[in-house]
Amino acid sequence: MTKTSNSGVDLIKSFEGLRLRAYLCPARIWTIGYGHTKSVTRGDEINQAKASSLLREDLKWAEGAVEKYISVPLTSNQHAALVSFTFNLGAGALKKSTLRKRLNAGNYKAAAKELLKWNKARNSKGRLVVLSGLTRRRIAEKKLFENSEVQLELPLAPSKVETKDTAKVNPWITLFKAIAALFTAHKK
Repeated sequence: MTKTSNSGVDLIKSFEGLRLRAYLCPARIWTIGYGHTKSVTRGDEINQAKASSLLREDLKWAEGAVEKYISVPLTSNQHAALVSFTFNLGAGALKKSTLRKRLNAGNYKAAAKELLKWNKARNSKGRLVVLSGLTRRRIAEKKLFENSEVQLELPLAPSKVETKDTAKVNPWITLFKAIAALFTAHKK
């Protein structure tokens, strides 16, 4: 199975955010690290290295889905962008997507554009609405997907991480710097 590149993992980290103490997510599931939920209980604490290790383990199912559903050759960056997409939305989204159909037909450019369509979620009334966070993530994934020449290394700003002295993580600075780096690298 192809392992996600460091640039892909950095992109995923920048959007998932880091929490070093277990917390209840909006779905009322105990979560820690970069969105890890397996065997997490109240009071659990980890360090950044463990959070990164858990993320690498958690990415394996998304990497497997990309290998299962995509039948054309991919660059490292294309693979990483699709793993980020799949990790965020699930294997079912990749399987049923027009993105997959276009990509497996060899139309890489159209497939990249399809990424941008996956920026909506249902609101409390059940209506699909555009979410700015998903829009930013899809733009970053598209930029990574289209950059087949250069392996992107996203310069992530040091972000606050939860310790006993801090209550919350603010991944926004890291996120914006990662997106800015993608746009800068794309212009070169």
